[in-house]
Amino acid sequence: MFTIRSAADRGVTRLPWLDSRHTFSFGAYMDAEHHQFRALRVINDDWVAPGGGFDTHGHRDMEILTYVLSGHLEHRDSMGNGEVIRPGEWQAMTAGRGIQHSEFNPSLVEPVHLLQIWIFPDRKGHTPGYQQRLFAANEIAQEWRLVASPDGADGSLVIHQDARLYLAKPGTGQRVRHKLAAGRGAYLHIANGSVTVNGHALTAGDGIAVEDEPVIEVVGDSAGDVLLFDLA
Repeated sequence: MFTIRSAADRGVTRLPWLDSRHTFSFGAYMDAEHHQFRALRVINDDWVAPGGGFDTHGHRDMEILTYVLSGHLEHRDSMGNGEVIRPGEWQAMTAGRGIQHSEFNPSLVEPVHLLQIWIFPDRKGHTPGYQQRLFAANEIAQEWRLVASPDGADGSLVIHQDARLYLAKPGTGQRVRHKLAAGRGAYLHIANGSVTVNGHALTAGDGIAVEDEPVIEVVGDSAGDVLLFDLA
């Protein structure tokens, strides 16, 4: 079964410095029919204006992944990390027992476009942690690249959940396939570009939930980033 979540139907937050779209309930946007998908709790599609950002705030008991699509994002946290996340880079934070952090666009002229993803952990109380990684373009171009996993397989970021996040950039006409084990579900998010997923045409911002399907086939229509979450 395939259930499409159209980009136009997502929740919206607009502030002077932020334009955000919410696939699932977030902040003031509450949607009982789109609160989460299995352990996947948040996909926020954020555009942060030059000089804007999220002041210091706290998280706990959540696995938080950030993917910068364009621009730069400056991160600081209570663990002592101070990093700039660049286009194509991924950040993973285990909030665990509790962290404080801030995220800002350090540019005064260029906006930053990012995805922020929250995944429920397998239990409460993990030790907070920070990771950052750039995956080479040639690792992603032809097949799914494992970005995050519970065991750090293939150099992926470690998350505390039976979930695996893959990234692909299929070119026009290129096919990438993913086998879904019995009992597992998948969620695909089209970050940019356009693709066809098992015959369903999707474009930037669209998502599709997959249940009870053995194989997912993605065909590129125009170049872009496709995220696939394989979830228990």
